[in-house]
Amino acid sequence: MPRGARLDAPGTLHHVMVRGIEGNRIVEDDSDRNYFVTRLGIVAAASGTNIYAWALMTNHAHILLKSGPTGLSSFMRKLLTGYASYYNRRYKRHGHLFQNRYKSIVCDENAYFLKLVSYIHLNPLRAGLVCSLDELERYPWCGHAVIMKLIHREWQERAYVLGCFGDRESSACKTYREYVASECGLGRQPELTGGGLTRSLGGWSEVKAQRQRGEKSFSDERILGSEGFVKEILKEAEEHRKAQFPAIPLELEAQRRLDELCREAGVSLQALQGGSRNRTCSLIRRQVVREYVEELGMSYAGAARLLGVSASAVTQILLRK
Repeated sequence: MPRGARLDAPGTLHHVMVRGIEGNRIVEDDSDRNYFVTRLGIVAAASGTNIYAWALMTNHAHILLKSGPTGLSSFMRKLLTGYASYYNRRYKRHGHLFQNRYKSIVCDENAYFLKLVSYIHLNPLRAGLVCSLDELERYPWCGHAVIMKLIHREWQERAYVLGCFGDRESSACKTYREYVASECGLGRQPELTGGGLTRSLGGWSEVKAQRQRGEKSFSDERILGSEGFVKEILKEAEEHRKAQFPAIPLELEAQRRLDELCREAGVSLQALQGGSRNRTCSLIRRQVVREYVEELGMSYAGAARLLGVSASAVTQILLRK
């Protein structure tokens, strides 16, 4: 069954889940964790993306965010491609690190925001990475410690979350902690990781009741919210799509940049794409690969086509320090 297009309008609340390919690990030690979390903050700040909750696990990660002006896809491409390049260089590997398609669910903030914050922040406790809420409050690879002010990460929207629990910080922290504690025993709560008809109607019993009455309902697997919320999001997404002017494709922008670098260096594009081992050509290839694969998220295959080399050659360029 074909997968639906992303609902990617700026300012949309998303619960994003990203997993290692075939369930493999995405971090090996605290150096990897620190790089992932640092990059998360850098890309969020640069893109105007608001991060409310997050948890970095061994083979997957959860993020609750509100997309910035460039949308979710651009943010995730820069986050994941840059981290994968770092990971592959460090462990001298190549190929995909993450499943090709991360999962993102558009969420009704009014109905699900607090549930999602607690659900995401309780992931390390459910998985046994920590043994208690007290440990979770000091666990550096989850946003809960930031909310409790035991770890500082300026890019996380701590004040926004606490504002949902009160006006005074001390009492808001206490109420937030009590809320998270009350959610501890609820388990994995699959309703918070997907949309669809059951979620939109509020449960399977209501789905069956509507079918018995012969009524039809509106739902979408990409959206967590009521039937009315689903319709509203899809309408806004269509209006946003129609209003957008075509953006310059990444490949065209990369080609323009390559032409510019060749002119400035006094080398011909034909020589560079023909495999010249001239030192200047090699330096340009390295610069373009690092800019467009690591920073902007171009695929290895796209960079290879641009430079007239193989995808394995692009991998070798990225593996060099």
